[in-house]
Amino acid sequence: MPCRKRYVSMLFKQISSIGCSEIKAWCLGRIPILEWAHKYNLRQNLIPDCISGTMLTVHQVAHGLAFAVMSSVHPMFGLYGSVFPPLIYAIFGMGRHVSTGTFAITSLISASAVERLVPWNNGTATNGSLGDMAISDFEMQRIGVAAAVTFLGGVIQMSMSLLQLGCVTFLLSEPVVSAMTTGAATHVVTSQVKFLLGMKMPYISGPLGMFYIYIYVFKNINMIQVSALLLSLLSLTVLILTKELNEKYKKQIKFVIPIDLILMSVTTLACYFANMEEDYSIEVIGFIPKGIPLPQAPTMDVLHQVVVEAFSVALVGYTVSIYLAYNSARRFKYSVSENQELFAHGLSNIIPSFVFCIPNAGAPARTFLLYSHGAQTQVACLVSCFLVLLVIYFLVPLLYWIPMCVLASVIIVGLKGMLRQFQDLKKYWNVDKFDWVIWICTYVVTICFAANIGLLFGVVFNIAVGVFRLTKARTLQLVHLNEDFSSTSEEDYGDYKVISIDSPLLFLTAKKFCSDIQKVNQKPSTAKESNQHNGDILLIPVSNESCGGMSPYRGGRKTLILNCKGISFFDFTGVSSLSQICSDLKKQGTDVMFLGCCESLRKSLHYCNCGADEQIFFNSLKSALHVIKKDHGPNSEGLESPDV
Repeated sequence: MPCRKRYVSMLFKQISSIGCSEIKAWCLGRIPILEWAHKYNLRQNLIPDCISGTMLTVHQVAHGLAFAVMSSVHPMFGLYGSVFPPLIYAIFGMGRHVSTGTFAITSLISASAVERLVPWNNGTATNGSLGDMAISDFEMQRIGVAAAVTFLGGVIQMSMSLLQLGCVTFLLSEPVVSAMTTGAATHVVTSQVKFLLGMKMPYISGPLGMFYIYIYVFKNINMIQVSALLLSLLSLTVLILTKELNEKYKKQIKFVIPIDLILMSVTTLACYFANMEEDYSIEVIGFIPKGIPLPQAPTMDVLHQVVVEAFSVALVGYTVSIYLAYNSARRFKYSVSENQELFAHGLSNIIPSFVFCIPNAGAPARTFLLYSHGAQTQVACLVSCFLVLLVIYFLVPLLYWIPMCVLASVIIVGLKGMLRQFQDLKKYWNVDKFDWVIWICTYVVTICFAANIGLLFGVVFNIAVGVFRLTKARTLQLVHLNEDFSSTSEEDYGDYKVISIDSPLLFLTAKKFCSDIQKVNQKPSTAKESNQHNGDILLIPVSNESCGGMSPYRGGRKTLILNCKGISFFDFTGVSSLSQICSDLKKQGTDVMFLGCCESLRKSLHYCNCGADEQIFFNSLKSALHVIKKDHGPNSEGLESPDV
């Protein structure tokens, strides 16, 4: 008993010792909106955020309806997924330009569980559990399964956040993510073929399911509705041409033509007044009830049956979302926390599952739309949430007449950015052919099976290739004595530092490499501090003795000289990280020079827009220091430049 009292007393003291500053720091870390909301500049940001939010609303509504159908549930539930997940992410997420909500890949994954547990039947009962909203029990059973996938996927993401597993993103190289998302986009295009052609088709999934869909189409080509096909071709042509013109002349016209809104409005009116549903057999969205029903728990008794789909939703959704957050942070110069992103997406799935939402994630097409319309913060997504609510309560009767073939055309053209990733093959071939092979293999596995299997295969295959290359890497290197960079004396020389990179540069080490470079650049090294780097396999500071007695002039800018002779091999992720860190250092006032780069590394860095227009590659340390002294020294006249 005394021990118990002593333990309670100690616990109370620890809790009471927590001050206001610790609580404030915790709140700012867990609720990022508190950090930027009070700094919001109404004059500069409100108008672009409102314009972006308005345009985003069109895509949220269109994607919500289409992805709900893709998820094998009633279209109305997709609208709910366009309100609640973006609202929660805006509060807890760190990606200020990331648009979350319904997402094609997670919808396809959810559909596999829905079709397996609640297969299609001809039930027509309308006295469902949503009262006067006239939704059948069959539809309620289906959304119950989809909501269960959403809930369990969110629980998995939340658990990963609490276990601090966000750091596993270092296993995801760019070729793997690019190939997986491109393969998933191919699946999405295939899922829309039946709407483009106006065909009635049974649900087809499983291994090689995409190919069976096309086989079914060719075998039943006489079932194609010519009217739907013509309307689809017209819609695709108008969308593609207008979007290309928007990109080409956006500087001249100063605004983006909202062709998605215009096309959907015109075709909806045409479908209504021409009675295309009856006269031309054009499939439309159909009846959607107004309002949002009261919250209801997902179907918990099927959780054990949707574990595979839930894990797939959690991992694939997080993979795409975190890469969108990385891209947003890199473009607009802020940082994101992987674990906080897991936390935000976990909440964005758990809470909306109680209001009949399908699985959600960050959506590349809508995120790039925010970029193109100049969105500044998550206020754009909040504006969109408000406008979608107005649609749900006041405008849903107008959605009845939206042709499904037009909606499918909007979805396919919206995937243009993901499908353009086929162009990545050229850069992977030019930089590292192993990455080219990894991309091809991951893409093939993804289209043959599914996005989750493609992602798992890509990660495992990428690691296997990396380990294989490590076993074949060069470990010994003959270096001339006067160019030896392995001196034991570890002093830097003022504003100029030499760093030896003594390991392969690939996706497994790229993140640590960038972090170490920044640490060395920001902190002046002393002999004592340099000893702390002895455990690092990437960075080894080099002393002034290696300079042959030369003491460069200390100008206003700093210079970082990277000795690349120890890089035995590299991949695209490593080279792009090296190029990116050079660009970041230059903006911070630090010039970067390279020593001993092999020809393939030089070409790869040039391909990644590093050093194409300036002299930064040298064969010896003496020649690099000579250029530094010539550029910054007070007595640069009469100096002869040694060979570089």
